[in-house]
Amino acid sequence: MSGYEANFDGLVGLTHHYAGLSFGNEASTRNQRAVANPRLAAKQGLLKMHQLAALGFKQGVLPPHERPHLATLRQMGFHGGDAAVLAQANAYSPHLLSTLSSASAMWVANAATVSPSADSADGRVHFTVANLNNKFHRAIEAPTTSAILRATFADRQHFVHHAALPQVASLGDEGAANHNRFCAAYDRPGVQLFVYGREGLTAGEHEPVRYPARQTRLASEAVARLHQLDATRTLFVQQNPEAIDRGVFHNDVIAVSNGPVLFHHQQAFVNQAAVFDDLRRKLADLECEFQPIEVPQSRVSLDDAVATYLFNSQLLSRTDGKMTIVVPEESRQHAAVWHYLEELRDSGGPIDEIAVFDLRESMRNGGGPACLRLRVALNEQELSAVNQASLMDDKLFRRLNLWVDKHYRDRMQQEDLADPQLLIEVRQALDELTQILQLGSVYPFQQ
Repeated sequence: MSGYEANFDGLVGLTHHYAGLSFGNEASTRNQRAVANPRLAAKQGLLKMHQLAALGFKQGVLPPHERPHLATLRQMGFHGGDAAVLAQANAYSPHLLSTLSSASAMWVANAATVSPSADSADGRVHFTVANLNNKFHRAIEAPTTSAILRATFADRQHFVHHAALPQVASLGDEGAANHNRFCAAYDRPGVQLFVYGREGLTAGEHEPVRYPARQTRLASEAVARLHQLDATRTLFVQQNPEAIDRGVFHNDVIAVSNGPVLFHHQQAFVNQAAVFDDLRRKLADLECEFQPIEVPQSRVSLDDAVATYLFNSQLLSRTDGKMTIVVPEESRQHAAVWHYLEELRDSGGPIDEIAVFDLRESMRNGGGPACLRLRVALNEQELSAVNQASLMDDKLFRRLNLWVDKHYRDRMQQEDLADPQLLIEVRQALDELTQILQLGSVYPFQQ
């Protein structure tokens, strides 16, 4: 396909730990209080980025956020120097300190929704930072995420950045994890499909009852307006509430798209057949044939899909016209899921190669390959306008591995977060990282 889909992966932060903060995310809850290894987590993510870049895919890096988030603690009335604030917060509630120390910004599929210039009326790439207001530990991310994206995609001739939607429940926005785009080529017009769990202002006919529906239709429609999308090439569809109640907290845990292909579970969407008929018609108008690949419940159950993150995968187009599917090691370790993937690979369809990555540290906190990346469709000029220091190559891979070895701890638990030395280590590391990636001063402590 012409044009490019660049994947910008989030680098795992120095305070990566298992806090069980994400209600509705089965893995996050199950591994609460386990011992984490931030250094290994960062290296696992870097290895994925480097290997995909070595295969010829466009790959970028987005830095972690500063944590613990002392600004929020001060807003809550904790006062004094940094060490005093940490001590007060920990004495008041170790869980609160854990919440404000989460490395969750590494899952940049939730950083923003991105629409390419081929779909936007003004011919520019649009970014809307997600407000993530369903979870306290993520709702504080938007300002730093915005600064990082504005520094990475700085050229105003090509890129437009929108602030996060208002921080209210009816406008819950979880970013690209609930957004798909279908096209014949990345730099040609396509159809954008926004997936929501509930309406927003009013209660819908079908909504989950066990776990929260984080994305609202109201928010998705607002993002589409901000991005100046053509209404005739935009769809809003509801995720199956039963899937949400089984732990499918985002659409990218039940479906993944690339080009004209949608790899999805049989129980992904409400009124699935009608949705696909609509997609098929809209894509036909663009001379593009919709290619759904449906995994039946009889082959892979919803529970197994969540446990293995089969659909939290990446579909990557190669120069030979075929696709590689990137899955976590957990998918290979599950006999039924792996057997299905082998059949898919050998079926003669568009997906004929499987790439497996060990992302155990991220997976145990509930984030697989697709959670770690933000997809940005670009043409030649836009790719040239991206901050080139953020793009992965052999030199950057070596330099970032040395940076991780220098700054990251190999063991992290909730009790470690009150250590004032950890905050010093985080700031020193991030200050050095912004120089490596040539981002300027994107963190409050630098300003």
